[in-house]
Amino acid sequence: MLGLDNIEKVKPGGLELKDRLVAVNRVTKVTKGGRAFGFSAIVVVGDEEGTVGYGLGKSKEVASAISKAVEEAKKNLVKVPIVNGTIHHEVSARYGGADVFLRPASHGTGVIAGNTVRIVVESAGIKDILSKSKGSSNPHNVVKATFKALLDIRRPEEIARMRGISLSKVFNG
Repeated sequence: MLGLDNIEKVKPGGLELKDRLVAVNRVTKVTKGGRAFGFSAIVVVGDEEGTVGYGLGKSKEVASAISKAVEEAKKNLVKVPIVNGTIHHEVSARYGGADVFLRPASHGTGVIAGNTVRIVVESAGIKDILSKSKGSSNPHNVVKATFKALLDIRRPEEIARMRGISLSKVFNG
């Protein structure tokens, strides 16, 4: 998906996945017989419990492009670490010209995010988060930057193991 090897892949079997359309682009190819129109769709699927994926689909019809994107998204599911409806720590990521910053929020804050980032984090099941999207607003790059940021989140257990200390020392300093 993004070339990250340390992510936890998830099989779609048995999951109740909801798909959300992020964007549909009409593309034109100029041929000697005139213009040939096609469509490109980007879709995010998730179970709203930590499993999320995205996919791209291209076709001559909108419905076909969306269904191809959904099938692609189901093949690229990953697990996102969520604790109490938010993320563990601040994280930012860049993909192309899009720069996404995510910050954990206290319970009851809600999802403070732009449309594209909102679709991804809500599909993942994050209820409280603060975010800022800078640079390009291209939906493809914003989705990929958001995924990159979510996959960069490290669990406290992982940090304790890397540092060689107990889990309680991670939180208490």
